[in-house]
Amino acid sequence: MHRLIVLMALWVTGVAQAAEWNIDPLVFRALDAAQTAQKQGDYTAARRALGAASGQPGSLEEALLWRSRGYLAWAEGQNGQAIELLEKVRKSGTLDAELQMAETLNLARLNLSEQRYPRVLNLLTPLHADADTHEDVLQMLVQAYQGLGQSVKALPLAERYVQANPDAADSWLQFLVAINADAKRYLAAERWQRQLLTRQPNNVQGWRQLAALQQLSGRHDKSLATLRAAYQKGLRFSESELDSLVLLAGAAEQPWQGAKLLGGMLEQGLLPRTHMREEQLGLLWWQARERQQAAQIYRELAARSGNAKHWLHLAQLELEQARWQAGLEALRHAERAGAERSKVRAWRSWAESEMSVEREKHVASAG
Repeated sequence: MHRLIVLMALWVTGVAQAAEWNIDPLVFRALDAAQTAQKQGDYTAARRALGAASGQPGSLEEALLWRSRGYLAWAEGQNGQAIELLEKVRKSGTLDAELQMAETLNLARLNLSEQRYPRVLNLLTPLHADADTHEDVLQMLVQAYQGLGQSVKALPLAERYVQANPDAADSWLQFLVAINADAKRYLAAERWQRQLLTRQPNNVQGWRQLAALQQLSGRHDKSLATLRAAYQKGLRFSESELDSLVLLAGAAEQPWQGAKLLGGMLEQGLLPRTHMREEQLGLLWWQARERQQAAQIYRELAARSGNAKHWLHLAQLELEQARWQAGLEALRHAERAGAERSKVRAWRSWAESEMSVEREKHVASAG
């Protein structure tokens, strides 16, 4: 409905101006009759009225008839035909500057709807050099770049618009956050996210997004401080939202950051302790090659749970640190807890073999 209102407003503008341009009365009557019919939804009558008139090649009348037929085709959803007709109008050079600009913008809208992104850029790029470029132009340019998979090229346009318009819609800020984050420009994304939070300080998702950006940039301390600040404001996150921040670190191949964040949330009570989360914490320390801290987590976890898997993980961590006796002790617990015997035998054989080698070295050096 909004599109039809816009189309009719543009057509009315063209017909009203035609009355001032002293065009052929027959053409004017055809334009007026077609406009009236289209307002009433009688597209057949509108086509008939326009078909009964013609203009001399290269004349203003010819361009205005093309224009009206183009808007009629657009109203009927025949976008390809509308583009063809409005392209002819634009190239005719017979319209004044105001209508010429209107045709350029509408051609861009039509091409955008048909996903003809290069043509949108071709039409609008010459316009955005103007410091007062209208929001519609910038929005269409941004959409075209996104459609071509070149969103980063739209960043300067969006930044310029937001800087020139401090009250720009939140969608502009959200775009800047998303594209900067996608380009791994996390500090820039964080800056725009903070601006969003100044507008919506009680938006829980906004705080979580800020924490996620800080986590992606490898700053677990900032991420934890953001979550703590939100809690102090009385805002609450679901457990799944906080867990997802830890998973985000793993997806970004930042296990050390994930371990620090998860450990901090458990210590500060932002997340309740569970066997699953403690196991995840141990695994993150292990992935970060912090075996001593991982072993400490699994040692405490195994002692509480009595789980064979936890004892086996502890045994492996101890053996990886050449702590043979501690590893063998953990294997004994694992075996009593029902661990698979073949695994226990394999780890025990390796540990005993390494201990034997070390004893031989010690004897040799002592002699």
